[in-house]
Amino acid sequence: MHHLQAESRLKTAEAAMMPRADATTVTRWAGASKPTFTRTLGEHRRYRQAEVRALITSDRLAGA
Repeated sequence: MHHLQAESRLKTAEAAMMPRADATTVTRWAGASKPTFTRTLGEHRRYRQAEVRALITSDRLAGA
């Protein structure tokens, strides 16, 4: 039997607690469709943790 680990999803506030990401930045990213997100039944966004980390790294490398 195979057990698949659920991919880590972050709330906007959780993503905003990561270095170089505040709630405004995360919301701006969502408006630009990066990172991709899913919606809960209550219409809240959930972001893939790996994509948030990649965006923070790319912004840091770009000097943003």
